[in-house]
Amino acid sequence: MQERFVALVTGGSRGIGAETALALAEHGYDVVLTYRNKAARAQEVVAAITRQGKEALALCCDITQADEVARLFQQVSLWRAHLDILVLNASDGMERDLVAADPDYPMHINRDAQLALVKAALPLVRPGGVIVFVTSHWAHLYGKMQQLPAYEPVAESKYAGEQALRALQPDFDAHGVRLLVVTGDLVEGTITPRLLERSAPGLIERRRTTQGALPTARDMGREIAQAALNPALASGATIVIGAALESMLAP
Repeated sequence: MQERFVALVTGGSRGIGAETALALAEHGYDVVLTYRNKAARAQEVVAAITRQGKEALALCCDITQADEVARLFQQVSLWRAHLDILVLNASDGMERDLVAADPDYPMHINRDAQLALVKAALPLVRPGGVIVFVTSHWAHLYGKMQQLPAYEPVAESKYAGEQALRALQPDFDAHGVRLLVVTGDLVEGTITPRLLERSAPGLIERRRTTQGALPTARDMGREIAQAALNPALASGATIVIGAALESMLAP
């Protein structure tokens, strides 16, 4: 029987997550993708993966809720006995209603939930497996560059999430699992630039002028998949998509 390689992509119903799921399927992976409230879009991604000849499963999960995370991995383990790749793509912190209800929501989803997901997933990840944390240049460089006020809670919490995951390196080493961090510039056509544009009009055009074409969600998805599949990348490596990090620090 042919060996099955399996990936789990959080926030896989649209944007970067969907493109990552599709890219991994192109490389022969069966894919589990999570979504919070975009069931129809998630099923469209499943259908696209199925057309590629691979299998996919879409599962509803609010990753900030411990009971839903536990149920997620129960369902995953019933579908497949193992994981080879875990892509931590789902993040948030700019939705006003959620932040209004819980001012600490950005930290809950971008740090606490990421740690909980990894700890729940790790027993399923086979030796040689990869965990990919998806972040942004603003978050990766938090504390080193000027932040946009509207994005700062996200940047701060995603930076905290990245550092918390890096602190688990001994656990990853013990399991034979690598951690990779993928950081991207503003991504064309996604929700974050549109939200930031409201508070900083002209931001996107300035980035295009100074840095050239912005990466698309498809660019990001393909680069994330390539990173996850590259055995030459050492655990803890940072993969940069779009503008060089040094350009973000320029005066």
